[in-house]
Amino acid sequence: MSDISALFDIAREVREAQAQNQPIVALESTVIAHGLPRPINHETALAVQKLIRDKGAVPATIAVMDGRIKIGLDDTDLARFASQTQVRKLSTKDIAIALTTGEMGATTVAATMQIAALAGIAVFATGGIGGVHRGAEHSFDESADLPALARYPVAVVTAGAKSILDLPKTLERLESLSVPVIGYGCDDFPAFYLSESGLAVDQRFDELADIARFLALKWQLDGGQGGAVIANPIPAALALDKTTHDGALTQALADVAAAGIT
Repeated sequence: MSDISALFDIAREVREAQAQNQPIVALESTVIAHGLPRPINHETALAVQKLIRDKGAVPATIAVMDGRIKIGLDDTDLARFASQTQVRKLSTKDIAIALTTGEMGATTVAATMQIAALAGIAVFATGGIGGVHRGAEHSFDESADLPALARYPVAVVTAGAKSILDLPKTLERLESLSVPVIGYGCDDFPAFYLSESGLAVDQRFDELADIARFLALKWQLDGGQGGAVIANPIPAALALDKTTHDGALTQALADVAAAGIT
């Protein structure tokens, strides 16, 4: 850990898991503050934490509260966080700002990766990562998640990139940044609401032991630097119908363009 660890409040179960070398899964908090309505946000956060515990790992939800970096939220902190309406959305550039101002902050994929890496947590589970936005060749609009994936040694288990993004360009940038995209039981890069995008992953592994070995070798080769995308698609039974999804997305993009929303 770095000196910034003096500002860490690490939950007891996370500390014990680290001391005993037990598996830990980092979780972001933006989905709680900004992604879901109340009280579904709180209910979902509790359900995700329970699922991780039921599978034999320890959840470490990351957030900024009271001028401290929380790594693992207990029930009281989680309930308080989920109930707030004024929460700053934190990418990597914003963490120091929130710590200085004392604002409550919700970590994005990029910010969660940074803090997880500083805390020595190597696995992070999320919904969809950010990426290259449509029209980025004109706007230069690209998520900070991509350079974070290139920098921090964290494996990000994800249902792919958000389908509103430019997925071919997102994969192209990941390639340029030397971020491997591994499919867990899938050949196709998932697209968040869709289990398939029509775009190939770098490699498919069906066994978790193979993914663990790959990650160990990758970090040895890269000097312990840089992350990896572990694509874990939404189950086909829960995915949206592609025709319905594409029609809704096309209409939404047309609506925001007509309204001048960027």
